[in-house]
Amino acid sequence: MPSLSRLTRNLVALVLLLATLPALAQDPEDGLLPVTQAFQLTADASQPGTVGLHWRIAPDYYLYRGRIVIKPTDPAALTLGTPALPDGLKKHDEYLGDVEIYHGDIQATVPYTLADASMKTVALDVQYQGCHEVEPKICYPPHTEHLKLVVGAPSTIPAAPTAAPATTTAATAPGAGAALLGKPATLPGTDAQALPADQAFRFEALVKGGDALLLRWTMPKDYYLYRDKTAIKVVSPAGVTAGEPDWPSGTAHHDEHFGDTIVYFDQVELPVPLAGAAKDGKLQLDVSYQGCLENGICYPVMTRRLDVDLATGAVVVAAPASATTGTPATTPADVAPTPPPKGLVPAGADAPVGILAAIGLALLGGLVLNLMPCVLPVLSLKAITVLESGESPTAARKHALWYTAGVLVAFAALGVVIVGIRAAGHGIQWGAQFQQPVAIGLLVYVMLAVGLSMSGVFEIGGSLGNLGSGLASRSGPSGDFFTGVLAVVVASPCTAPFMGSAIAFAFAASVPVAFLIFLALGLGLALPFLLIGFVPAIARLLPRPGRWMETLKQALAFPMYLTAVWLLWVLTKQRGADATALVLVGAVLLAMALWWYGRSRRPGLSWVFTALLGAGALAALWMVHGLPAATRTATATDGSVPYSPARLAELRAAGTPVLVDMTADWCITCKANEKAVLDTDAFKDLLKRTGTVYMKGDWTDVNPTIAAFLEQYHSVGVPLYVVYPKGGGDGRKLSTVLTYDTVAGALDTASHP
Repeated sequence: MPSLSRLTRNLVALVLLLATLPALAQDPEDGLLPVTQAFQLTADASQPGTVGLHWRIAPDYYLYRGRIVIKPTDPAALTLGTPALPDGLKKHDEYLGDVEIYHGDIQATVPYTLADASMKTVALDVQYQGCHEVEPKICYPPHTEHLKLVVGAPSTIPAAPTAAPATTTAATAPGAGAALLGKPATLPGTDAQALPADQAFRFEALVKGGDALLLRWTMPKDYYLYRDKTAIKVVSPAGVTAGEPDWPSGTAHHDEHFGDTIVYFDQVELPVPLAGAAKDGKLQLDVSYQGCLENGICYPVMTRRLDVDLATGAVVVAAPASATTGTPATTPADVAPTPPPKGLVPAGADAPVGILAAIGLALLGGLVLNLMPCVLPVLSLKAITVLESGESPTAARKHALWYTAGVLVAFAALGVVIVGIRAAGHGIQWGAQFQQPVAIGLLVYVMLAVGLSMSGVFEIGGSLGNLGSGLASRSGPSGDFFTGVLAVVVASPCTAPFMGSAIAFAFAASVPVAFLIFLALGLGLALPFLLIGFVPAIARLLPRPGRWMETLKQALAFPMYLTAVWLLWVLTKQRGADATALVLVGAVLLAMALWWYGRSRRPGLSWVFTALLGAGALAALWMVHGLPAATRTATATDGSVPYSPARLAELRAAGTPVLVDMTADWCITCKANEKAVLDTDAFKDLLKRTGTVYMKGDWTDVNPTIAAFLEQYHSVGVPLYVVYPKGGGDGRKLSTVLTYDTVAGALDTASHP
C-alpha cells in the first residue's frame, strides 16, 4: 500500500512537528499609566492674584495645549483671567488639525480676582487631555481635577483629583487616532464596558428604487443616535447631491451640551433621495453620525464611506481613506474601547501561555472532547467503521488515518476562518456559528440524512460520492474522512477543559501558529481512533464483527435523530415556532427526497425528483433567515437575574458578591453544568448562605454586550463563569466544567474577602 505508507509518514511528521516546535517568546506587556500619573498636576496660590499650575508629563505621553480648560468652580465668587500657557510643539493631528502639544514639564499661570477680598481659598476646575504616543496608541478622555487652594500658601499643593465627568461629548472627544477610552477601558465610576463603535452603532446601507438610499442603524439596549449630528455628503461624481433625509419620529432628549435634541434607540431607518445622475450609476458618499451610551460615554463623530452601484444595488461600507496616506482612516470611535488595550489584562483572565504549552493544552482539550455529549452521536458512526475493520490491521489503520485527516482538515479550516475574521477586526468566538438559524437548520438536515442512511432508508452510491451528509455514513476513505469533518462540526458548541487557554492563545497568535494549535486540537480528538488503528493490543479488545453490527448501526441512528431534535429546540429559542415549523417541513421534504432516491430504479428520473424536493427543503431553510428573533420573556426559575453591565456595576458598587454565568442554549457544556450544579437545590442554598447574586447572560443569539464581556475576560466562547468578591475587587474566572465544590469554594471566598 504505497499511498498508505506515504499518508502514515506524513502523519508521523506532523506529530513530530507539533512536538518539537521551539517556544515562542512572549511579547512584553505595554502598561498604560492612570491619567493622573501620566499627567501629574500640582498647583499653588502662593502669589496673591495668580494660580500656578505645573504638569509633569511621563515619557511617551503628551498633553494637548488646546485641550487645557480652566474655569472657576463658583463664577460668582471668582473671576479668572486669560491663562498664560507656554508655546507647545506644533503638530498636525489627523483629526484635530494643527495643534500644539507638550512633553516633559510645563508651567502655566492663571490670574484671578476674588469677589470678596477676605476669602482665603481659590476654587477652580482644570480640565486637560493627553495621549500615549507609542504602542498602544491611545488618548485619554478629557479629565477634570477640582482644585481648592489656600491663598498665599508658600508650598505647592497637589491637585485633588475627582471622578472623570460621566459624559464625553464630541466637543471634548479624544483625537489623534486614539482609543475612545484610556485606562481603564470602562465607563467612569463603574465596571461596565462600552462597546466598540461598530457594535454600538451597526450601520448598513441599501439601494432603494435606483434613485434613493436607505440607511439603517441598529443599536443595542441603552445606546442612542443623534438626529442632528448626522450628515450625508456625496463625494463623487459632481452633479449628484443627497436630498433632505426623511427622518422618522424619534425620542425627545435633553442633552447638557447640545440642549433639546431628537435621538433614536434600537433601530432607525432613514430614506435619503438622490438628485442628479451618475453616468455609470456609481457614486461615493460620506455618512457621518454620532451617538452615546445612556448615562455613559458619547462617541466622537464616526464617518463611513459608501461605494454605491445604483445599477446592481451593491453597496460597500468602509472608513474613508486618509487624505495623506490613502489608507483607511480610523476615527477615535473606531478603536474599540473594549477589550482593554494590550498590557491592561483584566483580572481573572487566563495567564499567558507559550506556544508549546498552548499546543499541549490543545491536544488535551481535543482528547477530552471525545467525552463530551455533543460529539458522541458522531463518534457512534466511527465506532461502526472500526468494528467493521475486524481482524484486518490494514483496514483499521486506513479508517484511523482517513478519519484523522478529516478531523485535521476541518479543524484547520475552522481555525483559520475564525482567526481570520478576528484579525479583520470582527469579534467572533468559538461556537458562534450556532447563533445563526440557517446553520442550525442545515445541521438538522445533516443529522436527519445521516440517521436515515444508518436506518437503511437509502444508501449513497458512487454518483453521490461528494455529498457531505451522506459521505459520513459511507464505508471507505470518503466516509471516514467526512465522519471526521462532521465530528468537528458538532463538537464546536462544546468547550472542554484545557481548550480555553489554547484557543485564546490561537486568537492572539499569528495565523501559522493558530493553524498549529487548531491542528493539535484535531489531533487530540482523533487520538483514540489512531491508537485503535495503530496499536494491535488495543484493537484486539474490540468485539469481533458479525451480523449483530447491522442492528447496532440501525440503533445508533437514533442518537442522530435526537441530535436533530435538540437542534430544533435551539432554533425555537432563537426564532420561535415558525422557524421550527419551516425546518420541519424542509426535513420532511429532504426525507422524501432521500427515500425516493433510495428506492428508485431509474437514476435519471430519481435525480430530477430528488433535486426538486431538495430545492424545497433549501427554500424552507432560506425562509428561516428572514424571521425576526424570538421574544424571550420567560421568568427565571433558577434564582438568576438577567445580565447587564449597568446592573453588574450597581451590585459591585454596593459590595455584593456576584456570580456571572455566560451561557447559551446550544452550549452542551453549559447545560451539563446547569444539570450538575447550577440548577440544584444545594446551589440555591449556597447563594442564600453567601448572599451572592446569580447573574446570567444568554448568548444563544448574537448579543454584542455579552460578546464584549467575553472579550474582556479573554474567553473564546461560552460557558464563562466569573465570581466578583464582596466589597469590590477583581473578578475571578472559574473552570468551564463546574463541580459543586469548586463553586462553593469560590463563593465562600468571595463572600468573606
